[in-house]
Amino acid sequence: MCQSCVHTIHHHKAHFGWNRDTAPVHVAMPGDVLCFECADASGGQIDADATARTLATLDFGRINPLNGPVYVEGAQPGDALKITVNRFYPSGQGWTANIPGFGLLADQFPEPSLYLWRYDPVTLEPALFGHEGVRVPLKPFIGTIGAAPAEPGPHSVVPPRRVGGNMDLRDIAEGSVLYLPVEVEGALLSLGDTHAAQGDGEVCGTAIESAMNVEIRVELLKRTFLPAPRLTTSGPVTRHLDGAGYEVTIGLGPDLFQAARESVSRMIDLLSRLYGISPVNAYMLCSVCGDLRISEIVDVPNFIVSFYFPRIVFP
Repeated sequence: MCQSCVHTIHHHKAHFGWNRDTAPVHVAMPGDVLCFECADASGGQIDADATARTLATLDFGRINPLNGPVYVEGAQPGDALKITVNRFYPSGQGWTANIPGFGLLADQFPEPSLYLWRYDPVTLEPALFGHEGVRVPLKPFIGTIGAAPAEPGPHSVVPPRRVGGNMDLRDIAEGSVLYLPVEVEGALLSLGDTHAAQGDGEVCGTAIESAMNVEIRVELLKRTFLPAPRLTTSGPVTRHLDGAGYEVTIGLGPDLFQAARESVSRMIDLLSRLYGISPVNAYMLCSVCGDLRISEIVDVPNFIVSFYFPRIVFP
């Protein structure tokens, strides 16, 4: 557990949306190191005894609980928060789900499916998926982190915003530095929705959703007028997946969203054919370790979106 933290934001100090009028649970000084005790994205509704039937009873009002908000002393509109991600303390368990009506291919996968993960929270050895010997390399990160918007609330936690939020950027990981615009006095920083692994795109709508504690350092940059969040990584971002190359499928056409859907659908078909994985399991695997990429956007009228799936996960 964090030994250098000035203060811990406990898991029961959570809220479920963005609102500039939410009372802060702590006042931090610039430079403080804070520890956030983050629940999983279901807010504890999906536990070790959950099944696919559990998904039908989810209370979506409790999805993506956010720890905070934290008032940062001296923060004013036009400033920016500099947040250094120091360390994660994972729980060792998590889940990935296909939730009906949610995800890039919701129309193709209308039935609920749930996979419960177990992993070593100390070594973070690749985690076993299913019975085919598939093992997914882990890389903990913060799925949702942001400041309060200036516009009166409340606002849903689901879409990302200019001040951050549910960005699901897998590189908000250990060693990375995130910069967030400040729109209200004190910034009102909150975070949650921690993940043990995710691919770029989070195509089925969930990653390896996993409760964990997060240690961050919060600093204040005056009068930066940052237009949107930005991120600095401390090193390579795909080395844990690159070792055995990739399978790549392509979608193309004048609509980037449709091309993305096509590239993922083709990868699901390929994984099912090559490795005997059920389509819904292939879909969930694509979400936790495969990457959507815009490969070409200049040769009008058709653009290319590729889906990269790391071969290293297979035995």
